[in-house]
Amino acid sequence: IGVSDWYTVTQEQIDKFADATGDHQWVHVDVERCKREMPGGKTIGHGWLTLSLMPRLASTLYRVKTRSRGLNYGANRVRFTGMVPADARIRLRLRIKSVESLRDGGTRITNEGTMELEGSDRPVLVAETIGVTYD
Repeated sequence: IGVSDWYTVTQEQIDKFADATGDHQWVHVDVERCKREMPGGKTIGHGWLTLSLMPRLASTLYRVKTRSRGLNYGANRVRFTGMVPADARIRLRLRIKSVESLRDGGTRITNEGTMELEGSDRPVLVAETIGVTYD
């Protein structure tokens, strides 16, 4: 499908995600400790935060014009392959893997997404996600 624009993952966003999920592990929220103990001296975003940004970034790549509703159907494979430091920029590279018609009138779409970190050759997330849309 394409590659999204760059998106900055801020400390404020990481903190809000920690509050929403209850995951306050120090590597995400303790800025001072991370300055001393983490490679690069910064907190890192939650892997699940990175995954949750896929729909936001995908929406910049395409729009479904005629549908009554769309549903998240799940994922076949998700791998957190790298860290996203606070204030780093990421982008999504998205490819359609398959499209299937369903008996209930829906269409199941499986996408392969790779989240890239600016300045890195290695992705920080690789995920195969599935959605179902209805006319």
